[in-house]
Parts: sequence; structure tokens; C-alpha cells
Amino acid sequence: MTKYLITGGCGFIGRALTRELLTQGAQVRVLDSLLPQVHGDTRPATPDVEFIEGDVREGDAVKRAVKGVDGVFHLAAEVGVGQSMYEIARYTAANDLGTAVLLEALIAEPVKRLVLASSMSVYGEGLYRTAEGETVRHARRSAADLEAGRWDPVDATGTPLTPIPTDEEKPVDLASIYALTKFAQERAVLIFGATYPTETVALRLFNVFGPGQALSNPYTGVLANFGSRLINGSPATVFEDGQQMRDFVHVEDIARAFRLAMEQPPAAGHVLNIGSGQSYSIASVAEMLAEALNRPELTPEILNKARSGDIRHCFADLSKARDLLGFRPEKRLEDSMEELAAWIAAETSVDRGAEMRRELEDRGLVR
Repeated sequence: MTKYLITGGCGFIGRALTRELLTQGAQVRVLDSLLPQVHGDTRPATPDVEFIEGDVREGDAVKRAVKGVDGVFHLAAEVGVGQSMYEIARYTAANDLGTAVLLEALIAEPVKRLVLASSMSVYGEGLYRTAEGETVRHARRSAADLEAGRWDPVDATGTPLTPIPTDEEKPVDLASIYALTKFAQERAVLIFGATYPTETVALRLFNVFGPGQALSNPYTGVLANFGSRLINGSPATVFEDGQQMRDFVHVEDIARAFRLAMEQPPAAGHVLNIGSGQSYSIASVAEMLAEALNRPELTPEILNKARSGDIRHCFADLSKARDLLGFRPEKRLEDSMEELAAWIAAETSVDRGAEMRRELEDRGLVR
């Protein structure tokens, strides 16, 4: 029977991936440090799973975890653009040093394939098109633009650019410490795969949502953050003007994509976008969730302020994932709101959104 290791396997995506693998008849081992910010005081139940409590930076724990497995899904990481801009050492150590420790362990205990959870954040701004139809791969907004409330990237004449789906050929543009650490992980893993017997794949995940996300962690996914605010009677807090566009992909689709990335031979050595291929404005998503939670009166609080490290628009071109994995998303955001709202309503959450905003403002990271 095939046996897989999932680092960070007690997290939101890790639990969904565990279910996906068990359903397919695989055995699962999990390595997780049970970080309080993510898990609180709860020790996640892991039925039918071999669990090792340990940090991915701890060599002995990692060596024990990789021994005897056929493949590794590397999900363990600190996650959050905003927090990464001031907890720099923490993010760099967990993400980059943790990956290095894992790779060293795999020299002695090679596996068939390693699949890394990377992030769409490495793109910075997504792809754009000018009014003349030219593709723009290096759009950026200046600090002066943001302070003046000029939210959309423009061309040399000041004409707004039109966002288009972003493919893997777009050059990276690292706008946050989190993005920097994820790109370093990607490169380390792909270099390793070109050198040693272990094949490697990196998945650039777009905005993941679904039941099971950490509602009390304000640096987790935007929908969980909105849900925690709304269920506690406060409006969703939206940076800029709320019209920034994102791609939201259900966690069950993400789990299936990880399994396919482990199984499909053509994926070896590639970086792949995993998203829904659809774009939604952040304000409209907040409104959809408020409606699903029967809180339509809680209209989004539009801050008209920018958060350092954020980008304006980015949504996925999935052509490569379709070609190499046969991946097609099955659960659309608008069809999953009732499911998400029912789960949020049944959970107990602490709204830490104001705390997160205060931490960023105190450090000058909101302008």
C-alpha cells in the first residue's frame, strides 16, 4: 500500500488532503507542530493517520517522518502576507529553513516525488493588457499611487490596464516577505529535483476556501476572516476600494490537485497554477458571505487604505494544470457559499480582525 507524508497535515489543506488520500486507499503519516495561531488549544483528531508532533525545522523529527514513505506533500509553512512583513525571521525560518531540513532528510531517504504547496503571491500583480492589446507582465503600483487612492495599475499614459488570467510564464515579482519565502521554497525544491532521484512539483495555490479553515486566525484566508467578523456581528473589513480581483478555489479541489500532482508523470519538474480560473471582487465576496450568513445588513467596511505587500488583481490561467494533471475545478465559489456559511455558523470563533489591523497600522504597514 502506498504511504505518504504530509508536513503540516493537521492544517486546513492538510486535513482535506488526508481525506482525499485515505479515500483513494493510501496510508498517511502527518508531521505537524500544532502551531497555536492556527490550531488554538485544540489537538486535531487524526483517525486512521500516523501522527508525529514536531517542527519541520527539527532534523530528528523530519528524518523519522520521511522514513519508509513513498512520497511527500510539503504543506508546513507560516501563511499570511501581512504578518510576514513584520515577523520576518519567523516566516523565513519556518518556510525556507524548514524546506532545507526536509530536503536534506530526503537525500538519505529518497522518495518517488515531493509536491510543494507554493502560492500565487509569487506573481505580485497578475497579468494585464493595454488598450492596444499588448500584454503587461510587470505591472506595479507605487507608494504614491496607493497613498493617493489610485488603486489600479496604469500604462505610461495613465490609462488603466485590464487584468487577464495569469499563467506560469509570468515573471515573478515578489511584493511581500511571504512571497519571497514561497519562491525560495519553489526554487530549492526544483533544484533538488533536478539533482537527486526525487521528482519535484510545485503548486501555486490561489485563494483557498471551504469548511475547516481557521476562523480565529486573522492571517488565514480572506473568507475565513470575513466569516469570523460577520458571525460575531461586525462587518467584513476590506482594504482599498474592494474592487480588487481574486481567484477562490475550494479546498476539496485543492486536495484533488495535490493528489494528481503526486500521481501524474508529466507533472515532474513543473510549477503549476491551482485555482478556479474565475475572478471575483473582494467586496462582492464579502457581500455574498454576509447574505449566506443571513447578515445582509452588515455591508463591508471599505477602508480605502492599502496594506503593504498586497496586490490589485490576480487570477489563474489553468491551462497547464489541465494539460499536465487533467485538473478541472468542480466546486464554484457561488455554489459553495451555503455550505461555508452553515459551517461558520456552527463553529465558535474569536474575531481578531481589529487586532490584525491594529498590528499592521502600528508598524506603518497600512497607508
